[in-house]
Amino acid sequence: MKIREFKPSSWAIDNKISIYVFTIILCFAGVMSYNSLPKESFPDIVIPTIYVNTVYFGNSPTNIENLVTKPIEKQLKSISGVKKLNSNSLQDVSVIMVEFNTDVNVAVAKQKVKDAVDKAATDLPKDLTAQPNVLEVAFSDMPIMYVNLAGNIDLNKLKVYGDALKDKIESMKQISKVVMVGGLEREIQVNVDMYKLQAATLTLGDIQRAIGSENLNMSGGLVPMDGMKRNLTVKAEFKSVEEIKNLVINSPTNAKLYLKDIADVVDATHEQESYARLAGKNVITLNIVKRSGENLIEASDKIIATIKQMQETKELPSNLTVTVTGDQSEKTRTTLHDLINTIIIGFILVTFILMFFMGVNNARGAT
Repeated sequence: MKIREFKPSSWAIDNKISIYVFTIILCFAGVMSYNSLPKESFPDIVIPTIYVNTVYFGNSPTNIENLVTKPIEKQLKSISGVKKLNSNSLQDVSVIMVEFNTDVNVAVAKQKVKDAVDKAATDLPKDLTAQPNVLEVAFSDMPIMYVNLAGNIDLNKLKVYGDALKDKIESMKQISKVVMVGGLEREIQVNVDMYKLQAATLTLGDIQRAIGSENLNMSGGLVPMDGMKRNLTVKAEFKSVEEIKNLVINSPTNAKLYLKDIADVVDATHEQESYARLAGKNVITLNIVKRSGENLIEASDKIIATIKQMQETKELPSNLTVTVTGDQSEKTRTTLHDLINTIIIGFILVTFILMFFMGVNNARGAT
């Protein structure tokens, strides 16, 4: 009876050490690949869709369509690779969606749309509230967690702590951006008394030009000094509200007036446009967006560690409560642990089955 031999198996049996070394190298490479894989809660789906948003306050949907939407659409229709073009003209805003074919690179599509919008600029109104904003649809722009800062602290002070934490989180390579919600923006208000303004024969333009010409930094050129040319800079930005109040304004009759004589200068805040709430309390929320392709779990761990470090060093006071909500890494950790458990259990079951059917010695060689 002729015995058939499978040569690779025979070679493996005769060269056990080589097989052991190859197995160790393979396992080491697998572990390294596992550690370098990005851990994501959702796959990074790329949709070749670009949005063009244009804001033009004080205009009806009809005016928005005629003045903004149609001129931009005219240029967008000439782009190659466009699958579908939809537009909505609403009160004060125009929204245009440009969907490209799936074989078009998103970065290339976005640049084509930007170029088309630039060409349409000459046909758009000169007094647009904001220039057209070109945005791409990206699932990676969804926040991976929300960091809420709350306490019996003024919102202005809360914003100072929020800015400090925001700067540290944005410096991480895993983070793309951090959006603050609920914070107050400082605003210096110049409330002019129209009767006093008319009595001084001044206009709002005179006040605007006076403030603008005083509040600036400018270069004074190069000055020869010690055999070198040094740059001379004139720093004339306002340092306090009192400086603005004492700003001198010349009237057409050459009379000199202080700004405080005709206006009330107030250190206030800009009209609040975003609000955040947690358990019925005022808070400032940091929406954290991860960079595409980075490790979600590593990013979450670094953010939590940064918060603890700032609390220990008193950069965040003890009366400030920091709460993390919507942490996507929690579900990802659970899924990852289940996967690891499945791999270990599968390896053990395969080993026991081989030992049961082939015997201990043969199974050891097979595994």
